[in-house]
Parts: sequence; C-alpha cells; structure tokens
Amino acid sequence: MAEVKLFGVWASAFSKRIEMALKLKGVEYEFIEEDLKNKSPLLLKYNPVHKKIPVLVHNGKPIAESLVILEYIDETWEGPAILPKDPHERAQAHFWAKFLDEKCLPAILKACKSTGEEREKAKEEVIELLGFLDNEIKGKKFFGGDNIGLVDIAGNFIGYWLGIITKLVGIEIVTEERFPNFCRWINEYNNCSFVKENLPPKDKLIAFLKPRFEVLNTSK
Repeated sequence: MAEVKLFGVWASAFSKRIEMALKLKGVEYEFIEEDLKNKSPLLLKYNPVHKKIPVLVHNGKPIAESLVILEYIDETWEGPAILPKDPHERAQAHFWAKFLDEKCLPAILKACKSTGEEREKAKEEVIELLGFLDNEIKGKKFFGGDNIGLVDIAGNFIGYWLGIITKLVGIEIVTEERFPNFCRWINEYNNCSFVKENLPPKDKLIAFLKPRFEVLNTSK
C-alpha cells in the first residue's frame, strides 16, 4: 500500500502541478484517477469541504488545494527546493502563485467561455494581467530564477493549457509582440525536459478539451 496517494485527473493542470512537485522531490506515489461526474467516496471523505481534486494523502492524512499541497511537499521531502528560503522571495512566490489562481485563471476562463462584447472585455483583462507576468519574468529563465519553482509549477496552465484552449475557441491572446518575456518563458518552459515529462500529451489533451471548448467558437 502506497504511503503517498494522489487523487486527481490526468488532464487537470492542478493535478499535474502535484505530480510535477512529487517527481521533482523523487517521491513515489500512487495516482488515483477520479471521475468528476461520479466522485469516489474516498475523494468526498478526504476533501468534504470542496469535494475537488487534487487531494494528496500522506500516511492516511489528506491535504487539499494545490498550492497548499505544493508547500506541504516542499516542507516534507528533501530534494530541489520549490519555494525559496529567503522570506521576501518566498512571500513573492506565494503572491504570484495566488495571482495566477485568483486573477489569471478566472479571467482566462471567462474570456474563453463568453461571447461578443463580454469576451472582448474579458480578453482585455487577461492581456492586462499577463502584462504583469511578462514584466515579472523579464531577465529571468524561470519565475524561480535559474530553476523551476513554485510559480513555474503553478503556471503550468498558462504555459501549456492556455495555448491549446485559446486555439480551440478561436481567440488570440498571447503573442510575442505583446509579451516577449512571457513568450520566451513559455518556450523555455515547454522545452525543459523535466516539464515535458510531466505534461499530458498534446494530442490526447486536445481530444479531451475539444468537446468542452470548441463549441464556444461557433457562437462567439
């Protein structure tokens, strides 16, 4: 019986964050694929508040919410650091990770799921938000500096899923003209061997996302 279990979904950026962190630390784990339309009794038991994935179970004790899990992994296992030791740098990493989840992701999904004038307004908001990230990554290889860190792991959605989803719904947001530094990071990120090993196959992900997003393209 595995000491570490991860309840997740293969196509979820939030689940992949946790897998990336566990592999970075060299932690062996059991991945339990969830059906979000028919959630397992164990998932509901381990995360009764949100009833969402991912949930990490370590020695029978559950931890929910991906950013919380990432910090737990960093503090529990030795290996490459996910969070910096310097208090200010650590606080900044937390700030930008929360910025991704609380600002960028909702705005991106709104832009992709809305239509007409509402879509254009949401798109402009996304462009403004990504501008902050473009400025933050300027002069750095990764958000974590020379190595992958918390913000890079939490940024897997904007680094990989975003390009696929915007193409499916037929909107253009990320261009080199708008975001030269951010685009360089995306290229660096997706060509990093460790990152590539921990992302779902593009063709398989497109097939999974297509029925969920492409229909919106016909009504924009």
